[in-house]
Amino acid sequence: MATSKEYFEFVKEQLSGISDVAFRAMMGEYIIYYKGKVIGGIYDDRLLVKPTKSALKQMPDARLELPYDGAKEMLLVDEIDNKDLLKALFTAIFDELPDKKKKMS
Repeated sequence: MATSKEYFEFVKEQLSGISDVAFRAMMGEYIIYYKGKVIGGIYDDRLLVKPTKSALKQMPDARLELPYDGAKEMLLVDEIDNKDLLKALFTAIFDELPDKKKKMS
């Protein structure tokens, strides 16, 4: 099942207060980037984020779910209506992700 356009638009609106958020459509789902780093995605009408230490601390009861077969588990964000949580979550996850590797020329 692919993510519905309505759910994507809803999540996009919830994240609209966070600058530097971008989406990339991929096979009916959406990858979410924050300041150029992959933070998570929208899969089968679910907002999933990378399970960093800070994300687990902010959402201790969050379930780990597979975005698709063969993928690493990600945290399910249930409180999509909480824009303050989303902003804090994205900032915290970003700080824990490694810097992008520079391409060699």
